[in-house]
Amino acid sequence: MWQLSSGIEGFAQAGSQAPNATADVAADAFQAMRLNASPGARRRALRHWMSACVTVMAIVVSLWPLAEAQAAPPATSNGPVTAAQIPPHLPFYIARKANNRTVYILGTMHAAMPADYPPNLPFRPAILDALKHASLLAFELSPDDLVVSQNDVTRYGVCPNACLSKQLPDALWKRLQWRLRDNPEALDEIQKMRPWLAALLIETYDSLASGLQTEYGTEAQLENIYAKYPIVGLETLNDQMRAFTNLRPAEQWEMLAQDLAQTPQQNAADMRQLHALWREGDADKLAAWSAARSQRLAQTPDLSNALDEKVLYRRNRHFARRIADLSLPDKPLFVAVGVLHLGGPRGVLAKLRENGFTVQPG
Repeated sequence: MWQLSSGIEGFAQAGSQAPNATADVAADAFQAMRLNASPGARRRALRHWMSACVTVMAIVVSLWPLAEAQAAPPATSNGPVTAAQIPPHLPFYIARKANNRTVYILGTMHAAMPADYPPNLPFRPAILDALKHASLLAFELSPDDLVVSQNDVTRYGVCPNACLSKQLPDALWKRLQWRLRDNPEALDEIQKMRPWLAALLIETYDSLASGLQTEYGTEAQLENIYAKYPIVGLETLNDQMRAFTNLRPAEQWEMLAQDLAQTPQQNAADMRQLHALWREGDADKLAAWSAARSQRLAQTPDLSNALDEKVLYRRNRHFARRIADLSLPDKPLFVAVGVLHLGGPRGVLAKLRENGFTVQPG
């Protein structure tokens, strides 16, 4: 669940060097898009579709014109609210420190469901009020940092020729071949990826199969509401990609092996459970669930722990430092970060407490 829940935001741009995408892969990538929004809403949706599906974008980047024709349903906050339109609780916290420094923190999902954002009240009043009063909005990546050249996509995770089978142990490669046995086009494309990117692609397929839809990612909905600029990033694209490119080969193998440890149906069921817990809004409960899942799927415990440290916990510490730096007296900061970054003893909330903030549910 590296990209849709723990906040792996992606990058891509159309260009002549983009890998060819098949019709089947395109259908998977754009399955939930809509046609009835303004060009601005479409552009915002596309940026957050990228953030949710870095791996799909690495394959279907050449389909940018198709993506521009699609839409993310904008969230609004007008009109009466019925009992069936009450928004979910969601993990929302308020951190405060001396000199009247306030940080509102919302745990996000990069893919969710239409019912998560009722049209007349897309978020709880406390969240909407915080967003209204915030002087600055921060995502993991600034929207301006999400779109980079196709050369960077290739440099980070795509080989000029088929390379994956040479970079994996034979047994793991055979497991991957078996998983994609009914999708030869995807198998052909994945052979051009490095192991960490291949792992994210497998997870993306299973996540989309859970029924979650990337145009209902939380960041896209927040950006539809937030009328101020700029929106800043807690890390840069290079920071984020280094979390993967600096993984040792054995750690990348562990990442892929965990994605193949269960059936696609089991992985999709896990994503649905994560989504349900996210709606409940308890970051520590979510962190405990994620830690238990990681332990259950670990193929080599030491490698799994190292993977969690490099992809999740190290970034948590960076996020907390960046949040502390961005918080200013009398200028409330609103932070939206992948939900699995927040809770537990090594999460962002705990690190903010270590920095002198008091943190309470919002």
